[in-house]
Amino acid sequence: MSDNLVQDLLDAGIHFGQRRSAWDPRMKPYIWGQRNRIHIIDIRQTVRGLLLAKKFITKTVANGRNVVFVGTKRQAKGSVEHFATEVGMPWVTERWLGGTLTNFRTIRERLKRLEELETLVESGEIETYSKKMTSQLMREKRKITRNLQGIRDMNKLPGAVVIIDTNRESNALREARTLRIPTIALIDTDGNPGDCDIPVPGNDDSMRSIEVIMREFAAAVSEGLVARTAAAEGADESSEQEGEKPKRRSSRVKFAADAPAPESAEVAAAAAASDTTK
Repeated sequence: MSDNLVQDLLDAGIHFGQRRSAWDPRMKPYIWGQRNRIHIIDIRQTVRGLLLAKKFITKTVANGRNVVFVGTKRQAKGSVEHFATEVGMPWVTERWLGGTLTNFRTIRERLKRLEELETLVESGEIETYSKKMTSQLMREKRKITRNLQGIRDMNKLPGAVVIIDTNRESNALREARTLRIPTIALIDTDGNPGDCDIPVPGNDDSMRSIEVIMREFAAAVSEGLVARTAAAEGADESSEQEGEKPKRRSSRVKFAADAPAPESAEVAAAAAASDTTK
């Protein structure tokens, strides 16, 4: 991890936690101290968690699974949507709908309904409906778009869920835990690190700190996509080479008496995170 990134984290105020009166004692291992009744997060723990999270995200994406980013608080919406869209990953920045993961089939049905409504509008058929019905259909379309736009291309359950603020996104964490989907979270001193698989301790109320963390997560996704593409191309080349090899003649084929008998003929890497000091 470069010194520039550590400085970016410090400049963004990633180390400023919540007030001492609002802390969760389970965050004690991640707290360096306090100043003016504000807990100060140990930047070394932030870097360690960020390294682990990036390694895991890269590996997950490289293996062909996608990562869904969740951040519905005002400070997180812009960064989550921007960086997730930039790398082509699903995202949720409005209210987390119950059953988004555990009742995924119903969510897909709602997305099919959105496609039907968009077809009505694009074809002009909606103009044949009454004004009241048109208003209802357009209201339904806006609602589905607002809530599900970010996951409309998510055709299967994700390989990991990335959360901004575990307290606010408790429903998403609960559903991921039910389905045993790994979770990564930017978690402040008022959260419970046991709620997620890979906690990244840091300020989850600052737009700048969220932006830096999301930037690093997006970079990890990009690395995974490169590895995924390389693996796919390598598999294609291997299959092409195998297709060019002459087929072996079966030993069961009968040969003429004067023909000679044919001669007999005879396929992950582990990630480790190292402790880094600023």
